[in-house]
Amino acid sequence: MFKELKLKIDSKVKAVVDTGYTGITKFHAHLVIPVKRSKKKFLTKADKIFNRRVSSERVLNEQVISLMKRLKIVSDRYRNCRKRFSLRFKLICGICNYEKMIVSQEVQ
Repeated sequence: MFKELKLKIDSKVKAVVDTGYTGITKFHAHLVIPVKRSKKKFLTKADKIFNRRVSSERVLNEQVISLMKRLKIVSDRYRNCRKRFSLRFKLICGICNYEKMIVSQEVQ
């Protein structure tokens, strides 16, 4: 889907992605992709540490996406006026950001 959309990402942007994006290295050079394990090639200790660091950077984004899915803004068909979709999407993103900020302050 990324290849079909032909999105342009600025070369200065560091993209931290999962292993499903291995084919986009041709389009964006500044990627951080976890190391994959194969049947014959097992991960070294350094690879496991690298993968853990990458996943710790991605976890907040994944949590926000799951929250937005729970609020049904991206998981269901939007059946209201299209003019209001952008406003509602931004409001729900703001609620998600606020909720994550409150949770992160409680942890500290």
